[in-house]
Amino acid sequence: MLCVLTRTATRVSLVKPCRLPTPVPVVQISDRTLVHQESLPKLPVPPLQQTCARYLGSLEPLICEEEMAHTRKLIKEFLRPGGVGERLQKSLERRARKTENWLSDWWMQSAYLDSRMPVAMYTSPGVVLPKMHFQDRQGQMRFAAKLIAGVLDFKSMIDSETLPVEYLGGKPLCMDQYYQVLSSCRIPGPKRDTVVNHANGKNPPTHITVVHNFQFFVLDVYNSDGSPLTVDQIYVQLEKIWNTSLQTNKEPVGILTSNHRNTWGKAYNNLIKDKTNKESVRAIQKSIFTVCLDAPKPRVSDEMYHNKVAAQMLHGGGSRWNSGNRWFDKTLQFIIGEDGSCGLTYEHAAAEGPPIVFLVDHVVDYMRRNETVRTPMIPLPLPLKLRFNITPEIKKDIEKAKQNMNIMVHELDVRVLNFSHYGRKFPRSHKLSPDAFIQMALQLAYYRMYQTCCPTYESASLRMFKLGRTEAIRSTTTESLQFTQAMDDPSKNNGEKAALLEKAIKVHREHTHMAIHGQGVERHMLGLKMVAIEDLTSLPEIFMDTSYAVSSHFNLYTSQMEFPLTFIIRLTDRNSWS
Repeated sequence: MLCVLTRTATRVSLVKPCRLPTPVPVVQISDRTLVHQESLPKLPVPPLQQTCARYLGSLEPLICEEEMAHTRKLIKEFLRPGGVGERLQKSLERRARKTENWLSDWWMQSAYLDSRMPVAMYTSPGVVLPKMHFQDRQGQMRFAAKLIAGVLDFKSMIDSETLPVEYLGGKPLCMDQYYQVLSSCRIPGPKRDTVVNHANGKNPPTHITVVHNFQFFVLDVYNSDGSPLTVDQIYVQLEKIWNTSLQTNKEPVGILTSNHRNTWGKAYNNLIKDKTNKESVRAIQKSIFTVCLDAPKPRVSDEMYHNKVAAQMLHGGGSRWNSGNRWFDKTLQFIIGEDGSCGLTYEHAAAEGPPIVFLVDHVVDYMRRNETVRTPMIPLPLPLKLRFNITPEIKKDIEKAKQNMNIMVHELDVRVLNFSHYGRKFPRSHKLSPDAFIQMALQLAYYRMYQTCCPTYESASLRMFKLGRTEAIRSTTTESLQFTQAMDDPSKNNGEKAALLEKAIKVHREHTHMAIHGQGVERHMLGLKMVAIEDLTSLPEIFMDTSYAVSSHFNLYTSQMEFPLTFIIRLTDRNSWS
């Protein structure tokens, strides 16, 4: 399923149709445990000459010859023996020898924590699950209870370090991200945010947070003997939460987390000045995950349903609906609507899509089981309602956050396309990579819309390496441009067009192979730039060059994952798209 998102008055983006964000063979699972983690290789630093040559190649379809000549001159100076490029490369290689991963901290910082844009819609993806058909409110509560139990079942594998190791092409993948998604939360800062994980502390959390009608509750999900609550026990507790949260006119404190990070950082410091507020915020941050029990939204036609539910998972629909029924800084938030819409949104700094998708896959499989667990006849305490003291200043911050969220919701136009004419078997029948085939389709669509190509980013996994996150595949190439131009050229016959498609796909596969093996351009350039920022008094000219700015301004920001039951939506800011 290919799903396309557009944002009004801006550019085209993609939905990710699920499992690994790298266009590579299907992942194999092994029963081995995290003993592999220490044996994983370190991320290499690519050769400087190689990266500079490939960087120049990536610019050819994007800039004019005059700009290209200027950039070649800058690269030549950068590569001069004993020059700045050689010094930066050696510094980066030293960093690689001294650290577990020379890139991971810089990537977390530059891609997420330094960003001042809201996490809602800009970096946090939404995940859509199939629509449920609840007969009544009890059906919603029962579904939520089983989902919670499924996540706790997954958590048991993390706690016991029995999570199956993933393999790709016979090589084990880094599993670290799986250990970062539970009991973690992003914390706003004045200039840079942080991510705090409470799972490895002396007293790891035993509670989740449940939010209904804009009110947050602490729900302990383990018995005194350490066993997880059964589905029936969780159901009883959710009923208590529902009945306790029926009061209206509650301030949607959670909507503060949807704001611009600087604005939210100031409001956050103001919010936690009050002791009660601080304790409530800490309870949310430390919780294993959050469950959002959403109010129903207006009915729409079957044709519009997927558009609406996709938006619901991204932002909640605005202040009038469920945007205040969130804590967007929380790494994992499962969303269950009274109208049967369900899915989740996750804060992206802690992990990429594959660990989230694998977790959801496990939960969906768990919920299909018809296991009956005997419920202990133990009275359970009333879930703790979290209190917030709302001062006039906090009230003003909430109203401002409502306005900003409503503006963002209004500016976002979500369209989901279910493409059913053919699937991945078709390109494979012609010995073409399905991923590269789709990338070329995107290139062609963009070219037909704008009569030009654009910088395009496709995410590739670096999990073959210890603490690996992502690399970028620059999908726009000279070969892809030649293909897109030929498609509407009447002088070219179908055989010529097919040959150009095959050539473009071949080049894309080569770039993909290099990216997942740590030989990409994007992250090496980032590393050199970060070293320059730390070591030099001024940035080298190649990073001040117009060509560098152009090539890094991705109009199309894409990735794909195979996953049969959901699709993932991700948008980034207006200057770079995903």
